[in-house]
Amino acid sequence: MSVTQKVFGKTKQGEEVFLYSIKNAKGVTAEVTNYGAILVNLFVPDKNGNVEDIVLGYDKVEDYFENGCFFGATIGPNANRIANAKFSIDGVTYQLAVNDNQNNLHSDAELGYHKCLFNAKVLENGVSFTKTDVDGNMGFPGNKTIEVTYTLSEENELQISYFVTSDKKTVINMTNHSYFNLAGHKAAPVYDHKLWIKASRYTPVVAGAIPTGELAPVAGTVFDFTTEKKVGQDINADCEQLKLVKGYDHNFVVDDYNGQLQLIAKVTEETSGRSMEVYTDLPGVQFYAGNCITPHTGKENTPYGVRSGLCLETQVFPNSANEASFPDTVFGPGNDYKTTTIYKFV
Repeated sequence: MSVTQKVFGKTKQGEEVFLYSIKNAKGVTAEVTNYGAILVNLFVPDKNGNVEDIVLGYDKVEDYFENGCFFGATIGPNANRIANAKFSIDGVTYQLAVNDNQNNLHSDAELGYHKCLFNAKVLENGVSFTKTDVDGNMGFPGNKTIEVTYTLSEENELQISYFVTSDKKTVINMTNHSYFNLAGHKAAPVYDHKLWIKASRYTPVVAGAIPTGELAPVAGTVFDFTTEKKVGQDINADCEQLKLVKGYDHNFVVDDYNGQLQLIAKVTEETSGRSMEVYTDLPGVQFYAGNCITPHTGKENTPYGVRSGLCLETQVFPNSANEASFPDTVFGPGNDYKTTTIYKFV
């Protein structure tokens, strides 16, 4: 196992940014940057030993200053959507940025953690990124200390651990927004990737992608991934839920959730032979099929477009801050936020 660092550029303010390479003996390398605690590159061998970068992203830190698709991003304090861009805690209402129709998406497009410079500490098998966030920033209460740690094992497990403390009750629901294409980031769209999700229910949405509050069964619907099927099999079906968000962009409710780390999804790309297992201790996962990737140029001058990659964003459910029947996203004194997600390549 080795961890090395190199200069990745500078922020708009002239601060130096670094890229950290974490490499194991099996030929897997994860490269992360202290700008936004972003996963920039993930090199994984195929069945013949050929190594490809399997996440979408950019070659230069300057391109992450925009990053409208959130490639590789650490999202916080809150991932996904909050209805009407506000929530209340103990009778106090907090207003967030209105940045997705009338709602809030991913906290703040410019001030969110994906565009902040973190402090970095190199570990034996990874990197720990830390930062502070002041009370009221982006509308969220509480002075917070945030820690995001990437580690890589010799079993090809890329682990992302989150730990947040706050001196006031606040909403915290973080995730990683990497887009995976197991055939390689330069390959064709992900229609032929096979996906299994350990979820017999999902959260239907209304216009604006806000959940209705219902936990609907997937059985007999296009949302049934309890048996492995190709991503493209039903993605263009005549289904109102798919039409609302141009394909799959829904939260799936993990079966047998008990707060412990468990296998909740698996993706396979047969041509390369690569498979990725997803483990989490969270109750939900947002399966986003990259429906709204805007056509533009990514790494190695690669043209990215609709469904060039897919996301499996582990999380508490969207709009949990306003939906009493959903798992709680309020953390604070005596109740720290702590969670782990693993992407394992087999």
